Amino acid sequence: MRLNYFFYSLQDQFDNLEKHTQWGIDVLEKYIKFVKERTEIELSYAKQLRNLSKKYQPKKNSKEEEEYRYTSTRAFLATLNEMNDYAGQHEVISENMTSLITGELTRYVQELKQERKSHFHDGRKAQQHIETCWKQLEASKRRFERDCKEADRAQQYFEKMDADINVTKADVEKARQQAQLRHQMAEDSKAEYSSTLQKFNSEQHDHYYTHIPNIFQKIQEMEERRIVRIGESMKTFAEVDRQVIPIIGKCLDEITKAAESIDHKNDSQLVIEAFKSGFEPPGDIDFEDFTQPMKRTVSESSLSNSRGDGKSEPKFGGKSKGKLWPFIKKNKPPPPPPASASPSAVPNGPQSPKQQKEPLSHRFNEFMTSKPKIHCFRSLKRGVTGPEDFSNLPPEQRRKKLQQKVDELNKDIQKEMDQRDALTKMKDVYIKNPQMGDAASVDHRLAELGQNIEKLRLEVQKFEVWEETSQYKVAQHMLSSNSPDGSYTEEQSQETEMKVPATDFDDEFDDEEPLPTIGTCKALYTFEGQNEGTISVAEGEMLYVIEEDKGDGWTRIRRNEDEEGYVPTSYVEVYLDKNAKGAMTYI
Repeated sequence: MRLNYFFYSLQDQFDNLEKHTQWGIDVLEKYIKFVKERTEIELSYAKQLRNLSKKYQPKKNSKEEEEYRYTSTRAFLATLNEMNDYAGQHEVISENMTSLITGELTRYVQELKQERKSHFHDGRKAQQHIETCWKQLEASKRRFERDCKEADRAQQYFEKMDADINVTKADVEKARQQAQLRHQMAEDSKAEYSSTLQKFNSEQHDHYYTHIPNIFQKIQEMEERRIVRIGESMKTFAEVDRQVIPIIGKCLDEITKAAESIDHKNDSQLVIEAFKSGFEPPGDIDFEDFTQPMKRTVSESSLSNSRGDGKSEPKFGGKSKGKLWPFIKKNKPPPPPPASASPSAVPNGPQSPKQQKEPLSHRFNEFMTSKPKIHCFRSLKRGVTGPEDFSNLPPEQRRKKLQQKVDELNKDIQKEMDQRDALTKMKDVYIKNPQMGDAASVDHRLAELGQNIEKLRLEVQKFEVWEETSQYKVAQHMLSSNSPDGSYTEEQSQETEMKVPATDFDDEFDDEEPLPTIGTCKALYTFEGQNEGTISVAEGEMLYVIEEDKGDGWTRIRRNEDEEGYVPTSYVEVYLDKNAKGAMTYI
């Protein structure tokens, strides 16, 4: 019923039906173009996301890698990685749409065009056939009509000749024969016309009730398949997006998880570990009484008499004192750096009551010849290259840098050893199988590797020695001057101290008091204190503890009033007094 309705409704609209089916193919091609542009957008978006993720990824062997030890930056790195996966899902969308929609529809359109062309070719062929039959019928009809008229005229002429008495009998007979011939031709034309008419009616019936309905049915089925196919493609279009939604959701969940893993307390602790110097904060500044009149003669303020003057007079002018020495600490000095064999050579080190002071000129010479150990932290931020032993860094930072250098050298040694082992095996193979190569050809390289390994081991030993002493290698006179912003420059300290009068500088050492005893210790091993600030101990010796280990691996001990210094904490067993007020460790 549906087919008949379609045929009877459109049997006279063959040309319009042809135009409509062409429009349907155009719509399908337009949809293919739309999907193709969508896939290009997805690929472009994925590429931009990947480039964005790559742009903000930390560069290898750069300072940016060190920044990613914090939880916040690790979360950011996880976000970048998830965005990379997120971009991959958009690439999946593009690939699936290309294969499932664009590719399939493109092939279907080619098949559809061929099918449509075939159906309408058959329709036009059937139309041409029925038109040819109609023309044959018309020709047969006209010929029958003409023959009938000719037969009628021949009959009339015969009758006229037969009635005329003047016409010979031969002429009448001739006219009679002509009339009979024309009648026979008319009968033949009639029979042909009748046959042609029956044939045309049969062809016309087949045309309108068999051939054309079949063609219309195929066209209808083709058009309906096209409509169904474009609907299925639209469903696939949505399904391709829906398939990646769970994975995209996982990417977003991972980003949320990374954000929730940020620990501000942990990051703060990492900042402390990264930048703590190990220095102690300065002590309280003593009150200087300026109400007493200053009665100092030229001889009293001279270099020779300044050491015998026991009065606690101001050492600086009021303004210069507060400006240049805002953080002077007199109650407890820092651990002296071990640079020489005499702990008493430390200008700011502890002085025992009976210890004789060095001449002041020696102290000025020491200030003039000493090399700066700690540079301003601001210069470190600017990327200024420091010495090889990292002596420009605070103790904690120096220890970390030295340990890092030792680890790097050990890795280099392992690489060289692996190469040497590989070459050794190759040499053994060459010795057993001379045809494979010359064993002597690798001797030169083996010798080079051996030299490299030896050099690297010497470097490791050098840095290990520096690492061992880095815990207490603080710049000389580090508390003599501190800049207002908290940074320290020994050059500034030296310049300021040299501008101070000799009597004032010398009095700084008179105000130091010996530290109290906070416990005892027993030497587990013999230690030869050859560096400045250290003290030699013998195994089993009992000594007094005057300052605990502050985390740098050194303990300050005293043998008697004249002998005190630092020993490695691992060399002694400490017994602290419970009620003793020991030195506090500051970060």
